[in-house]
Amino acid sequence: MKHLVTTFGIISTLLLAQGCSSTVKSGEAVKSGETSDSIAIKQHEGHLMDKGETPVVASDPHAGHSMHNNMEQANNSAQAKALFSDRKNIQPNQPVVLGINIQNSKGKAITKFDTFQEKIMHLILVSDDLQFFNHLHPTYKQNGRFEVTANFPRSGQYTFFADYKPSGQNEQVSVLKKGVPGATPSAPAIDLNTAKTFGDTKVNITFSKPKLKAGEEVHTIFKLKNTSNNQPVTNLQPYLGERGHLVIVKHSSNLTKANYIHAHAMKHDSGGEVHFMTKFPQPGKYKLWGQFNRNGKVVTTDFWVNVQ
Repeated sequence: MKHLVTTFGIISTLLLAQGCSSTVKSGEAVKSGETSDSIAIKQHEGHLMDKGETPVVASDPHAGHSMHNNMEQANNSAQAKALFSDRKNIQPNQPVVLGINIQNSKGKAITKFDTFQEKIMHLILVSDDLQFFNHLHPTYKQNGRFEVTANFPRSGQYTFFADYKPSGQNEQVSVLKKGVPGATPSAPAIDLNTAKTFGDTKVNITFSKPKLKAGEEVHTIFKLKNTSNNQPVTNLQPYLGERGHLVIVKHSSNLTKANYIHAHAMKHDSGGEVHFMTKFPQPGKYKLWGQFNRNGKVVTTDFWVNVQ
């Protein structure tokens, strides 16, 4: 009888151990799956904002994880938000200093940030008609407050995409809005030309597919040549730690974080070419801004594309 009890105990222990092992592996699989799903969800989800002072919960458009570690949960800062710290009257073509506060979901200031791409915050400012673009780097003033000097060239609505990385977390994006009073001029017709000249740089943009379709990855290539001799540029240098940066915004009546994509240059060195891999989540028209460093001078290019 003792031998029977002992045998039964051993078998039970082995079954219990096997069950625990299966639970761990299952949990790991779910985490991996949620990571892929979270990327897709965060690229598509967004919240409309009507007022410039309304905060938007951040998301990670690059490679975010839907499951946060214990440290993030303890700090309760996994869901960050950004708010303008004060209301200021903004006039066209008059520089203004804006304060931005980064807080966690309970309204407590997030005080520590990691540097990524050589800065602790990248602030993309666009007019809502996508005719104006600026890539700014606010100064951190401690206690979750950033300050930046911005200029709004004309009347209309403007959207800020604040890209930052709370310490120990993934990159996150918050959206803020500002309106500039006055009559808003009508936007020019959308130009789908794929070859343009920007100062002393001729740029041609090509894609790995003849037609761009929503949800499909596409290889995007910027070919840069000297205007003077039509030869590939040879003086490209890293810009913010990479060979180039690509910001993409979907044309929309009310821009949200779902309309924003920030792609990073691929590890590719072929003369004056800079390569990116990206995906357009929805059909529509998109504006692409490629930024490159030519011997210390940043060249900002812009192109429209139509996605089916």
